Amino acid sequence: MFNLIKRTAALMALSVALATPLFADQLQSILDKGSIAIGVPESFPPFGSVGKNFEHEGYDVDVAGLIAKDLGVTLKVVPLTSKQRIPFLISGKVDLVISSMGANPKRAKSIWFSSAYAPFFAGAYAAKNVIVSGYEDLKGYKVGVTGGTLEDLELTKRAPKGTDITRFGDNAANISAFVAGQVDVMVTGNIVAAKVIEKNPSIGIESKFILRDSPCFIGVRQGESNMLRWVNVFILHKTLGGDLNELSMKWFGQELPPLPRL
Repeated sequence: MFNLIKRTAALMALSVALATPLFADQLQSILDKGSIAIGVPESFPPFGSVGKNFEHEGYDVDVAGLIAKDLGVTLKVVPLTSKQRIPFLISGKVDLVISSMGANPKRAKSIWFSSAYAPFFAGAYAAKNVIVSGYEDLKGYKVGVTGGTLEDLELTKRAPKGTDITRFGDNAANISAFVAGQVDVMVTGNIVAAKVIEKNPSIGIESKFILRDSPCFIGVRQGESNMLRWVNVFILHKTLGGDLNELSMKWFGQELPPLPRL
């Protein structure tokens, strides 16, 4: 009888040990300590860079601020280079990575990804009076693009016959030609376009359609299920509430497009 009681007690202790996680839940730990460290781009405007007041600013920085606000904790901004994003997350130097990071199978071996929170794409841009909503509408228009880029390859492959394509040596030449009215449509990345839109408000530049889409995802440490669920609810809430759209207008000069969910 005594041995039976000992074995029962041992089994109960084992079951409790197995049910106890080896590591503390990250989400609860952040709430307990009252702060969160989030990695943002070191120098990649308008996602993240040092502003005029010598503080970091940008789309990703604002998203990090919203996360800290909703958690009710203090934000520690950690500027990162592209190569530091995954190592800093894995090692625990940051709790999350919000740094214009695309998701792919190779990266997913090391970290988890949230649903997409930000647009990153190559698109066709033109003034409001230029009626273009797809490749087929480019026929008859003068289109500028930086030669040799991925958007150039995509445009060359899919533009209809009759599209007058001019390939420029760099982004600056492509932008100058568009602003001067030498081309009707500018094909470029949304980051480049955001700067052009900001500096040339009188043109009334609009995003017409997307050529190549590569949205951004928040990096979460592997195994942190509660953190990942919370981040995805946060993204859904800020999308439906219009907060992310406001940030898109603020930093990219355009409405937030539909983004994929994981």
